[in-house]
Amino acid sequence: MNTSKSLMINSLNSITIRNHHPGDMGYITHRHAAIYSKEHNYGELFEAMVSQITADFLLNLDREKERCWIAERDDKFLGSIMLIKDREAAGRAKLRCFLVEKEARGSGLGTELIRLCVEFAREVGFESIGLATDNHLSAARRLYAKAGFELKVTEEHQAWGEKRMGETWEMQLK
Repeated sequence: MNTSKSLMINSLNSITIRNHHPGDMGYITHRHAAIYSKEHNYGELFEAMVSQITADFLLNLDREKERCWIAERDDKFLGSIMLIKDREAAGRAKLRCFLVEKEARGSGLGTELIRLCVEFAREVGFESIGLATDNHLSAARRLYAKAGFELKVTEEHQAWGEKRMGETWEMQLK
């Protein structure tokens, strides 16, 4: 499978989407913590969760069925998305660490990252993909719905310091 590709976004700006390299997981954690703290008031527990997700990805990586994509332009990080096996449900994958930097939002990059993730999940035989988000992340929620994910569960949580409404979305692949 091709591990890197160029994507034309907004007709002129070349963006490369590649598989992860050493150092990317730390940077994904850093950018999630910085952006979600600034834009959504998420605290250190959110950073700890993302750190745990990225560490677990590296420690348990199944290169045949799991992948992390990094979007960049001129070696500058623009976004990420990850597909991992759901270790608790056979045949199910999880979409994790989806992020698009502010400068690339609205460009189609988020749609492309989700498309790559779903396409790969189908290719390697997953039956479904699940994801967790919060209901105030409206741009991401629109992208999930547009891609074919369906909202399955909504429940209140206080994991990141404030009361929020968490959501579980799912897409059937078979």
